[in-house]
Amino acid sequence: MKLIILDRDGVINQDSDDYIKSPDEWIPIPGSLEAIARLNRAGYIVAVVTNQSGLSRGYFELKDLSAMHRKMEVLLSEHGGQVDAVIYCPHGPKDGCDCRKPKPGMLREIGERFQVSLKEVFFIGDSLSDIKAATVAGANPVLVRTGKGEKTEQLLKDNNFSHIPVHDNLTTAVDSILSAASNIYA
Repeated sequence: MKLIILDRDGVINQDSDDYIKSPDEWIPIPGSLEAIARLNRAGYIVAVVTNQSGLSRGYFELKDLSAMHRKMEVLLSEHGGQVDAVIYCPHGPKDGCDCRKPKPGMLREIGERFQVSLKEVFFIGDSLSDIKAATVAGANPVLVRTGKGEKTEQLLKDNNFSHIPVHDNLTTAVDSILSAASNIYA
């Protein structure tokens, strides 16, 4: 089974320091939905893991988060794509949970759900917490420059992550992954 895990805010949709709080604020990054559809057509299962501390902070409610994910699903379907699982952490940074990235809980949950070893799975994110979560979970981290990615790219060397692949956006990351996969199976 081919599985790819994506962060949400800053990878699939535009990010905001003020949090994405409603479907109106959930705006896809150009090309991201098409990139997910291409992964689906290539036989990949796509899962999303996302920290959503805005829930615990009272910035939005679960119904708002569900509406954002419904919007994502509808827009993806218009491009012939789908996300097979969305896992979110509703906790704040001080709650001590195992799911909030950089902890590996959500990634491990995806691995268990799909009964896949994360050793062969790419996790595409835009933050240092994404890179750390992938590393701890045993997945293969990939950084995109969208969202917080440009700032994160500067931090990679300082945190012994200079070997992590970096791409401009989800489209170019998917191009690279699909190209490498076609070379393996050629």
